[in-house]
Amino acid sequence: MRLSLLRPVIDRPGPWATVYAGLPPTTEDADEQQELTASAISAQLFAQGADEATCGAVHEALVARREGEPTGDAGHVLFAAHGVVVLDTPLPGRPVTSLAAWGPVPRVTPLLAAVGDDPVCLVVRLDRRGADLSVVGERAPEGAGQAGDADRPHRTASGDWSERHVRTKAENTAEHTAAEIAEAVRDAYDSCGAEAVVLIGDARERHLVHDKLPEQLRAVTYESEHGGRAPGSETALVERDIAQVRAVQERDRVAAVTDRFRTGEAPGGKSAPLAAAGIPALIEAAREHRIDTLLVGAHGSDLGRQVWVGDDVDQLAVRGTELKYLGEEHPAAARADDALVRSVAASGARVVVVRDPEQAPAGGLGAILRWEEEPPPE
Repeated sequence: MRLSLLRPVIDRPGPWATVYAGLPPTTEDADEQQELTASAISAQLFAQGADEATCGAVHEALVARREGEPTGDAGHVLFAAHGVVVLDTPLPGRPVTSLAAWGPVPRVTPLLAAVGDDPVCLVVRLDRRGADLSVVGERAPEGAGQAGDADRPHRTASGDWSERHVRTKAENTAEHTAAEIAEAVRDAYDSCGAEAVVLIGDARERHLVHDKLPEQLRAVTYESEHGGRAPGSETALVERDIAQVRAVQERDRVAAVTDRFRTGEAPGGKSAPLAAAGIPALIEAAREHRIDTLLVGAHGSDLGRQVWVGDDVDQLAVRGTELKYLGEEHPAAARADDALVRSVAASGARVVVVRDPEQAPAGGLGAILRWEEEPPPE
């Protein structure tokens, strides 16, 4: 998972209040129930040592969720520190259990587990004139431009010379438009970091564009026979098709990462000690910014193991006494999973959530280390 969503939280010192909560149902007493929930959560945080300003900010944010929000299976998570709610973001569904935690680092791993790997997908909505491109992933869709839209003659079914000429010209223009769209798709795919492409529109246009794509890009391009480019043509089936493509990409990515972790294989098939497991090894690698990808399982004995942290993201250790050598006079106890996620996110590493217990590292935590090319011989 790319961790841009957590950047406001990672870059700010704690201590932190973290709340995972569901949104209230639409009932006559919804306001009263939400007020009671907000008060109870604020009281839990205060009992854990949270300051009054932060408890008040959390209470206000929870009460503000009473109006204009979706209900039912919806939920959200908020992170607050020093009297300010720094991040309040929706969850894909209602949390299994509510959580109110106060500690030196934010409780981010339940959010990562809920969101998943969130692969980026380039969606291309086609018609005979051109295409609209958009990006789905990183928690929100965004536009990625357009292609085509040149004037095109219509095809006809008649057989006289003039109409055959118009038909031939239309077919040539269709090929040209498909080539333009394919080039735009290739450029957008490279620039937005997408891992898959979904073509939406009439079968003829989809196939024309698909055939114009580079071979490597065709391998990760899928077609949806539902919906189109015209306003109002979007359907739930389109969203389902996009979700299925993204699920496949997430599954394949997680499988590739866990395979690399198990084999410890470097790029190009070179064998090297490029995997780390166990809390001491992971903490050492995190402090030295040697983690490329942190693997976090859904369960495991190492996830909630106590480690020690300071205000700086690089101040983490197995024992609190070690932090004095790192400049921290007042170390605080934290969960290993959250402390490691905070550290590796600040260093630009990736975090991959491994839901399958058979694929997850022993203990629930593991890392693929950064690969540094050997210098060429002199």
